[in-house]
Amino acid sequence: MKRFLAALLLLLPMLAALPTQAHAQADTNWLLQSSTLTYHMSHPMHEVYGTSHAAKGKGVCHAGTCDFLIAAPVKTFDSGDSNRDLHMIQVTRGAQFPMVVVRTSFPAAATSSSTIYADLQVQFAGQTAEYKHVPFQRTEQNGVVRIVGTVPATCSDFKIVRPSFLTVPIKDEIPVSVDASWVHATGSAAP
Repeated sequence: MKRFLAALLLLLPMLAALPTQAHAQADTNWLLQSSTLTYHMSHPMHEVYGTSHAAKGKGVCHAGTCDFLIAAPVKTFDSGDSNRDLHMIQVTRGAQFPMVVVRTSFPAAATSSSTIYADLQVQFAGQTAEYKHVPFQRTEQNGVVRIVGTVPATCSDFKIVRPSFLTVPIKDEIPVSVDASWVHATGSAAP
């Protein structure tokens, strides 16, 4: 019994150091390498998709939590119709609020999973909406982590008056598909 206690006393300092070492290894910084953000607008007469490849982003995993920020200029979403895109900027108050900003956090342990459930805070059109437990699929290849999912946004979330065509408004749902590739700030491993 005395030997066991003596061995335990010798191990305690090493055990106490383990969380510090694991914590230091878990701190990571991420940069958004490339992205495709696509909103979907639906009307009985037509479906519209507007895409931006202009998002910038960064992330930090520290003390068991990962915090990421992604931002894209509203004017960079292209639907293939310049008149419609200008109207979208007008309706979403893009001149006054030129950026769509997404902040998210999730447990660092989720970074090794194929599905990440993230809490999102989205700032758009002068409003902020929160979405809880949004699933994103995670894959990794050659040090690049690809995150794919859909933000379940609606016009009413952002107090956007729904545009009408032939007096019929678009559907309230404007989901945004996210396809983002992230790299470690030094070029290795993933979120």
